[in-house]
Amino acid sequence: MDREAPNNVSLKLKLKKNLENYMAASGGMALILVISFAVLIILAFLLSKTPGRTLNYFFLGPLRNVYYFGNMLNSAIPLIFGGLGVCIAMQANCFNLGGEGQIYAGAFVTTITALALAPLGIPGAALALAAGAAVSGLAAGISGFLKIRWNTSELITTFLLSNALVLITSYFITGPFLDPATNLQSTRKIPGAFYLPQILLPSNLSAALFFAVMAVILVYLFLYRSRRGYELRMSGLNKVFAQYGGINTSGKILLAMFLSGLLYGLGGGMAVYGTYYSTMKEFSSGMGWNGLAVALIARNRPQAVIPAAVFFAWIGSGARIAMQFSDITFEIASIVQSVVFFLVTSTVLLDLFKKQRIFG
Repeated sequence: MDREAPNNVSLKLKLKKNLENYMAASGGMALILVISFAVLIILAFLLSKTPGRTLNYFFLGPLRNVYYFGNMLNSAIPLIFGGLGVCIAMQANCFNLGGEGQIYAGAFVTTITALALAPLGIPGAALALAAGAAVSGLAAGISGFLKIRWNTSELITTFLLSNALVLITSYFITGPFLDPATNLQSTRKIPGAFYLPQILLPSNLSAALFFAVMAVILVYLFLYRSRRGYELRMSGLNKVFAQYGGINTSGKILLAMFLSGLLYGLGGGMAVYGTYYSTMKEFSSGMGWNGLAVALIARNRPQAVIPAAVFFAWIGSGARIAMQFSDITFEIASIVQSVVFFLVTSTVLLDLFKKQRIFG
């Protein structure tokens, strides 16, 4: 009994510290939401002649009917995949700022591969989705290789490669793969048999939502219930300690970056199969950065990515609905999202709550 007592005390202290950290993080995110909503309310009173009507449509508009609600959830799907991609990279102490190009390129490769493999039916659709995800994974993996080989900052390489991917993809969409039958700058549409089933009609919400939820579960199981996931997280927490434990930290960096890009590419492919059915020029603008913000709000926890993505989608959807029924412009959503992004990246604010002592 005497020998077990110190262990019990140690366990209680550990649980107490974990609870403190959780409450501090929750308090910090709650304050971020309060400040963001306060900014929104102030902007509504400054920019709108009918602020009450504007705020009503902004907050409650996405919940008014099935159409608005379904479209809001649909816009959250690419953010879920992007948020998961950033979570995996950050768990390995890496950063992927190339989401814009990876979503875009993944969607394009998925589209043209689906067109080429149309005779194969459903297996062709699966292969096309895998091809798009693989290309995006390789794009991010290059940055991982450069980090391993020459210690090049992945912040710079992922961002630069992303810009190159956007320009190259836009060239192919508006050039060799442009659909001559449409006035839009877009590729040809994928075969109708490849379309994902629609749910919550008449909204655009598709079965891609189920794949997004499945991806969250798989990423969580990989990170917290598998040996490779454990090694990846240990490499991110303490590289030297992981190396002493026999973990190939270089391999884990490469794996994390590849999986990060792969998930971004899956998000682009799902957008094609479930919503757009083709790749339109720059359709993914903003999705990569919003995916990064989603991961930051979720604090790199896969299980928190879905509510974080829905929150960001709610802001955008609310702004669009308020723009239709009041006198504000859509830019108000960009301002609120920018405030959220700034606050979640503010280490000063988060450190303030970490230093608080809830239990005295």
